[in-house]
Amino acid sequence: MMMRRRLLPLVALPFLPASAHAAALRVLSAGAVEPGLAPAVAGFGDAPVVIEYATAPELRARILAGARPDLLVAPIALIEEFAAAAGRLRGVPLLLGRVGIGVVVRPGAPVPDIADAASLRRAVEAAETVVFNRASTGQAMDRLFAAWGITDAVTLRAVRFATGAEVLARVLAGQGAEIGFAAITEIHMVPGLRYLGPVPAEVQNYTTYGAALTPQSPPEAAALLRHLDSAATRAVLNAAGIEPAR
Repeated sequence: MMMRRRLLPLVALPFLPASAHAAALRVLSAGAVEPGLAPAVAGFGDAPVVIEYATAPELRARILAGARPDLLVAPIALIEEFAAAAGRLRGVPLLLGRVGIGVVVRPGAPVPDIADAASLRRAVEAAETVVFNRASTGQAMDRLFAAWGITDAVTLRAVRFATGAEVLARVLAGQGAEIGFAAITEIHMVPGLRYLGPVPAEVQNYTTYGAALTPQSPPEAAALLRHLDSAATRAVLNAAGIEPAR
């Protein structure tokens, strides 16, 4: 599927039905790109923008259940799935950018070495608790733990949540030798955490995000998509930790 290469943004407000706020563009978005959304959409003047954030599994369930936002912002794999299904998306999706996984501990907790994959594995094996979500980041960590052959050992010490925000709140309020994994964009939103850095490059997993119109999207939604396809938008997204897609 041909895609335009760029990045994406928007605002964080309740996701209102069209009848409640007819003039507003309704955006349903993955939570990991939230830090870049509000500042990037600030310059869009054609219509107000109302956004609801959800995890990737929640986005999929809601679209399958009939939700039709004016703009969908989601992992590219999910957008491609819906693009292949007649009647769910319209036009050519916009490629927004990618988000990597970072490693965190709470202030005062032991600081493990995560300089390379072997060091990160030792840090995970030594941790009393491993905290991560069940969405895109958590699914990537599941695959890494399986590749290392430590799934069973991690499961015994894992604390999992639906969202990255819940993961970070738990790490911040935790105790003992805990280690947490979350989207780098979300980590930057939580002051007080000790960010150890990204998962080492050799085992890093990036989730690439895109934006797409749905069949009933109004002209203003197409204008918003064009607004997001700009050098200025890419700069805002980069500043929020959303890297150019490769």
